[in-house]
Amino acid sequence: MSDNQMTEFIERYFDGSMTAEERVQFDLLRKNDAAVESKVTEHLQFIGLLKQYGERLELENRLNAIHAEIDVHALKEEVMIHPVWIVRMWRNHHSKISVAASVMIFAVLSILIVTGKLNNDKSKYQELIGKINIIDNKVKIIGAGAHTPSKPKAVTPPANFRGTGFALTSNGYLATDYHVIKNADSVYVQNAAGESFHAKVIYIEPKYDLAILQINDPAFKNLGPIPYNLKRSESDLGEGVYTLGYPADNMVYGGGYLASAANYSGDTTEYQISVPVNPGNSGGPLLDEKGNVIGVITARQTQVAGAYFAKKSTYLLKAIENIPTDSLSKTLNLNTKNKLAGLSRTQQSNKLKNYVFMVKVYNQ
Repeated sequence: MSDNQMTEFIERYFDGSMTAEERVQFDLLRKNDAAVESKVTEHLQFIGLLKQYGERLELENRLNAIHAEIDVHALKEEVMIHPVWIVRMWRNHHSKISVAASVMIFAVLSILIVTGKLNNDKSKYQELIGKINIIDNKVKIIGAGAHTPSKPKAVTPPANFRGTGFALTSNGYLATDYHVIKNADSVYVQNAAGESFHAKVIYIEPKYDLAILQINDPAFKNLGPIPYNLKRSESDLGEGVYTLGYPADNMVYGGGYLASAANYSGDTTEYQISVPVNPGNSGGPLLDEKGNVIGVITARQTQVAGAYFAKKSTYLLKAIENIPTDSLSKTLNLNTKNKLAGLSRTQQSNKLKNYVFMVKVYNQ
């Protein structure tokens, strides 16, 4: 494997575009090949150093530009007399602050070109462009705040990896895949209305690629009664199934049928399904025509076209039963009544959307 190919694999590993199977294979490769692990470490160090240098240079340039334009001796008097001095300072100097940010960007790009990093790694250039866009957005937010009395809304940085989760209880317990939250420093979930809440991982079951989360954000309000239940028996081949998830920024519906009682390698803990699965669908619920949750979307088989899988709900039930009681700060009582039976697929989807969440994972 060439260096460029290895770099591409590492980039996909960290930005979450690998499938679950590819991540497992890459983890084994890192474990068994010291050279690969060394490249991964070097990649992380490079990104960290670039980030630190850019932030330091940005701060220095901004301070120099502001210092050159502000009368420091009159600053105290100005603050005491005019409490909105920061607003006027932005109006008078925002163009210079923007120029300082541009100088910082040019300096970073120059260093990359001199060291050869920019020419050797397209993905790092793309990452740098993303960081530049974030800086530009922050400058615009500061400017908007200077012209309005309200406090600017905080901008949440893009997650390192994204998946789907669904509610187990109305008080904030969710199910998702283990590979979605693996190695996460922090986890947030976002509902269909776009509201984000902090969540913590309270239990993992790597063997079955399952994880249980709990929303522990004070802004979270209890959901209504869960309208579905977890099916305790196996479903029949050919049965119509569907899922809701977040392979995109908006919720996406996917429908199909149950193709096999085992996955491509013969593992009977998973169903093979015809429902299209993309990155971001992992952790979403798989439901039958009556609205019973029969599985959790896991991954797709890249070697076989149209092969997609879901962990059977019986293994999710086992994982829930294995959660230590001291890990639960609230009761975890599963719903046993299905309120979706008899409804059309459209009606079921409308009731489900408030119980399916985007899972955002952040790590360094």
